[in-house]
Amino acid sequence: MRQSFGSSMPLIPRKRAKSLAPGELCAAVIAVAAQKGGVGKTTTTVSLGAALARYYGKKVLLVDLDAQGHVHLALQKLVHAGGDSLAELLEEPTTREVAEIAVGTKIEGLEVTPACAELARAENRLSTRIGKELVLRDLLEVSRTHYDVILLDCPPNLGNLTLNGLVAADYVLVPCNPAMLAVAGVEGLLGAVEEIQGALNPDLKVLGLVLTRVDQRNTATNSLVAQMLNENWGELLSPVQIAADAAVARAQLEGQDLYGFDPNGRAAANYCELAEWTLDRLGLPR
Repeated sequence: MRQSFGSSMPLIPRKRAKSLAPGELCAAVIAVAAQKGGVGKTTTTVSLGAALARYYGKKVLLVDLDAQGHVHLALQKLVHAGGDSLAELLEEPTTREVAEIAVGTKIEGLEVTPACAELARAENRLSTRIGKELVLRDLLEVSRTHYDVILLDCPPNLGNLTLNGLVAADYVLVPCNPAMLAVAGVEGLLGAVEEIQGALNPDLKVLGLVLTRVDQRNTATNSLVAQMLNENWGELLSPVQIAADAAVARAQLEGQDLYGFDPNGRAAANYCELAEWTLDRLGLPR
């Protein structure tokens, strides 16, 4: 006998209205991702975001998806106090948006999400959520109308948080240092991007691959790695290379961005070039 459902049957609740009013912008969301650590992923996120804010007047949000909190650590002397846990937003349905937990910095136009060690817990709990891949995308729905560019610093793996970053993003930027293991990591990540394009985010595009930590003394290795990248993904390889520069580590120890610490250094100049290239690729005015 067919069961009848009366009018007293509870309805599936509709999506709740967001607490953040829409803004007037439309951010390009860029996931900075790598399958291997130590390739300059966080340095690229922070330096690219700081350059876009400082020199090109863009309103930028840095979202730290890594439980190690390196984005906040790299800018700790510039970040204002406050902000709530990103993990809480990811773990529980909420009307709040990522923009509502972001905090400002001493760099005009640059905001960041606070360091959040609980993201390790959120990584595990996301696996029990229905629609787990879409959580961050929904949390950025209104936030993206308040920024020109949103940069997602993904963990160095293909876990739930990186998956959320790639599904939420419009573009993925892949840093790669001149080492064979890093090149292998690029292949694995781009394979994952292809799967995500087919199943979860058909609009995701590869913004580009960028060689980082390039030591000009290692010309043979640099040339070999660049040749391999060019042969396999030449159309995606950025013409901008980021030089190895001791100022990067010193700036991070000081809790400053490169431009506040050593604006005339090699890496600072390279990341400014990368910012220009990124704006051109996005079709945004400089």
